[in-house]
Amino acid sequence: MHLVGSYVFGDVEYRRKRGNKTERCWHFLIKTPDQSFTQLSTNIIYIFNTLSLSTFSRMKFQIFYSVIATLLVTICAEEEQQQQPEAARLLVSKYILNKYLVENMDIIVKYTVYNVGSVAALEVEITDNSFHPDHFNHVSGELNARIDRVPPGSNVSHTVVVKPRKFGYFNFTSAEVLYRRTEDASRLQVAVSSTPGEGLIVSYRDYAKKFSSHVIDWIAFAVMTLPSLAIPFALWYSSKRKYEKISKSVKKH
Repeated sequence: MHLVGSYVFGDVEYRRKRGNKTERCWHFLIKTPDQSFTQLSTNIIYIFNTLSLSTFSRMKFQIFYSVIATLLVTICAEEEQQQQPEAARLLVSKYILNKYLVENMDIIVKYTVYNVGSVAALEVEITDNSFHPDHFNHVSGELNARIDRVPPGSNVSHTVVVKPRKFGYFNFTSAEVLYRRTEDASRLQVAVSSTPGEGLIVSYRDYAKKFSSHVIDWIAFAVMTLPSLAIPFALWYSSKRKYEKISKSVKKH
């Protein structure tokens, strides 16, 4: 027996005599979600009943069986899905937009809600409790956001900006989403967003060393090197002026 989703399918082996020969044959069965066993198809069963090891090798038979069984289970699953009542179904992603995570610098978090269902999702609430005040300062956006309606086949985005107070590794966990699948739904559906995972928040000092323009450093360098350049230039210029005066006085005489 094999399990695919809520369907179980398999083959039942039996032997029968045909003339002086005993053949091994199989019936193919499928167990549907209502717990009943049914034969797949009269035509398919007739074909399978006529097969024997003398006609088909066991390997070829198993491959053919797997293809047919998978195809039929897929068809049954599609029929079951079509029979389900229309309702909203949300997929939620949580994504960190920053390339670098830096201490005391803004981190932009984007939540995107996709409705892959057949009707609009109502009263959608996004709650993210992963940014504790001891570790992050809240800059803008709502960590507890509410979206009145998400139409079917569309998506809605929400952005939050936080600022880390400490550096080091931090695990960005998922957000919780509550929504009503239909207008007359008696209770809210619970879902979770994707998880960005663990990220490294570097210290501002290390980030500045690598990426800042170092303007202050260049100014300090210029101030420190100015005396070593200005004093020799002043001495040279003074000597030059004296030499020019002496040359002019000699030419007059």
